[in-house]
Amino acid sequence: MDFMVFQYPMISVQACLDGILLGILFALIAYGMALQWGVMNIINIAQGDLVILGGYIAYFMYLYGIHPAWGVIVSPIIMYFVGIAIYKLVINKVVDRDLFISILATFGISILFMQLMNFAFGADVVLANSDYGTTMLFNNNVVLPNSKIFSAFISILFAICLVIYMKKSKLGRAIRATAQNARAAKILGVDTEKVYAATFGINAALCGVAGALISITFTIHPYMGLPYTIRSFMIVIVAGLGNLPGVAMSGMGLGVFEEFADYILGTEFRIGSVFLLLVLILVYRRFKLSRKREYLK
Repeated sequence: MDFMVFQYPMISVQACLDGILLGILFALIAYGMALQWGVMNIINIAQGDLVILGGYIAYFMYLYGIHPAWGVIVSPIIMYFVGIAIYKLVINKVVDRDLFISILATFGISILFMQLMNFAFGADVVLANSDYGTTMLFNNNVVLPNSKIFSAFISILFAICLVIYMKKSKLGRAIRATAQNARAAKILGVDTEKVYAATFGINAALCGVAGALISITFTIHPYMGLPYTIRSFMIVIVAGLGNLPGVAMSGMGLGVFEEFADYILGTEFRIGSVFLLLVLILVYRRFKLSRKREYLK
């Protein structure tokens, strides 16, 4: 293990800032998962694959001479309709069914998407180079890629816009009403089918934004969607459904954890540490729930 991160303060500062910027992006993906989970009671295993597909949209814009930053506008529009199509073809058949059925259905979608992206785009690792440069802090001891700063800013901007839309728009109010009580909302005249489709479309659009930002900031390939799904699931489990501040804090916490794990354990153990953290969180939640049941008895 490399404990230099604890011996040199600037390394810790570097890890914290990188982790916070990365965590804001994770939080955007997780908020989409929390939204459709809370409204439709569906755990979307294909969440990460929607993110990667959004990344490829920005990457192909880059290949054709368009700056990939425009992908944060184009990708969510395309991904919104992709989400609507997925809902119409598959998801509407598993809404109101057992949660495990939705997991199986979206896992099948995930496998299909991975194979389709591999067939269409190839298995090579790619990056949409933004040429944004870097920002130097603390006498050049801390280096932050401007692409990460841009990604964090855009993530916050989209999150704020979504919150305002959910509070002010008619569809947003319908989505919130359906999340609270779908049967009552339907009795009061809310078209829950339209709400479900729009919710899944919004989730896919958020994945499109995040994917475009990831293609600018990191590398992508067809089989890297699962880690983003696991991260989103973990953030939602910790923060709870409908808790946007909690999602933001959990996302940044996870980002900082990953950066320190990268420095201490090495890059090859970075994703493994995320999976291990998920197991520990689930075990803790299970233990806490069993203790609560014993107390109630």
